[in-house]
Amino acid sequence: MENTTSKHRPFGMRDKVSYAAGDLGCNMSFALKSTIMAIFWTQFMALGETLYATLLLVVQIWDAINDPLLGSMFDADKRKYKRGKFKTYIFIGALGLLFSGLFFFLPLPNAPKVMRCIMFVLGYVLWDAFYTIANVPYGSMMSVITQDGSERSQLSTWRSIGSMIGNILPMVLLPFICYDASNNLKGEMVFVAAMVMGIIGLVCFIFMLKTTTIRVEENSVIISEKVEKFNIFKAMLNFLKNPPAIGATLAAMAMFIGMQGSTSATTVLFQSYFKNAQISGIIMLISYLPMFLFMPFIKKIVDKWGKKEACAVGSAVSVFGALLLFLPLGSGTAGLAGYVVAQAFFGFGLGFYTCVSWALMADAIDYNEWKNGTKEEGTVYSLHSFFRKLAQGLGPSLVILIMGALGYDGALKADQPFEVAEKMKWLVAALYSFSAIVMFISIAFIYNLNKKKVAQMTADLNARRAAVAGTVVASETTEAVVEEAPETVEEAVEEVVEEIEE
Repeated sequence: MENTTSKHRPFGMRDKVSYAAGDLGCNMSFALKSTIMAIFWTQFMALGETLYATLLLVVQIWDAINDPLLGSMFDADKRKYKRGKFKTYIFIGALGLLFSGLFFFLPLPNAPKVMRCIMFVLGYVLWDAFYTIANVPYGSMMSVITQDGSERSQLSTWRSIGSMIGNILPMVLLPFICYDASNNLKGEMVFVAAMVMGIIGLVCFIFMLKTTTIRVEENSVIISEKVEKFNIFKAMLNFLKNPPAIGATLAAMAMFIGMQGSTSATTVLFQSYFKNAQISGIIMLISYLPMFLFMPFIKKIVDKWGKKEACAVGSAVSVFGALLLFLPLGSGTAGLAGYVVAQAFFGFGLGFYTCVSWALMADAIDYNEWKNGTKEEGTVYSLHSFFRKLAQGLGPSLVILIMGALGYDGALKADQPFEVAEKMKWLVAALYSFSAIVMFISIAFIYNLNKKKVAQMTADLNARRAAVAGTVVASETTEAVVEEAPETVEEAVEEVVEEIEE
């Protein structure tokens, strides 16, 4: 295994900015989809709530299955690429994201319903495939950029910065660009936004690929006397025996069910309850601002408390913020102010988790190697992504169906009855509360890598890797000697004869 310090430049700001650019590129596409997709397809493209929810659930189930399949292929691919395996896959995925995103948001509301359904399914499947090809190796790449736990935490923080910027831009700008004065969506502007943001995302990916330094051998594995053939089912079993991976994954699922699932209800809340869809992005921005408070201090917080401990405390604060959303303050100024305060507390608590969430998964990948002897970055990360995307599919699909049961009608667009809009407020509060409570339980009671245990795991793995490196060097020396020796007696005699003749 390559030394992470002697053969490469030291870890520094360039690595952090570069890694942040990667998630900014991912979220230019992802945030556009999560922010505007449901309203685009239910109100502008007029699929209808039930049909939309059904199609979304189908493509998201395929989405979830697709991730571990591609992840296992990524792990099993031992070929040598000119740019490196990680960078090659990411570039292919990044390029595909631009064109699949444009296809998905083609503004054709008058096309036959069958064609619109085909556009939705085909566009989503293509978009998802390229997103997986880019995102799985990108997420796994943290473990080969550095092996130092503190540096991984910094990468996770900067990844969160990139993610936050990638979310904030669509969240704040799209409502101003894509909603008219009557709070209805302008579908043609969504297509223009998809084109512009897709190009920005591709540029961010290219910047990351040009500036990222890989310090650990990409195809490195723990070598034993018997090297077993890769087995996806065994890898999945190992994942289910990995409490850190399960805890981090359940927390992520809860976050997506609560926050991504509530996106449509939140949009309707601002369209028909607060009567101002254009400011929805600015209000939602408040939940991201507290993250800025932790950026200068995240290394000190993690070094002193530990990643698990910091996330558990933050999740508890998020629970408090979510419960504040149940205050009956009405739809006027007081109600909007109460909503802002609740978002601030929720975001303050979520900031801890968001800053180090990806470092939690990097440690979970190491835990798999610690317990099972194989790293399996792509598989562990893609299984994590499988359950995240399952939540991303189930959440919005179920919420759309719940909204329909509560009286929401996409055909009415922004003109929902007040009693329906008020129900959206309670639905958002319930989703946020569910999200925060499950996150707290997952991190505090399932994720079992506290600060002390991470230190022990890191020490054990470093010792094991050093021993393996020494064995490999000795083995290579022996092979070289054997290669130089004659294979048979006849060859030895021929060599002697040749020397005498010379």
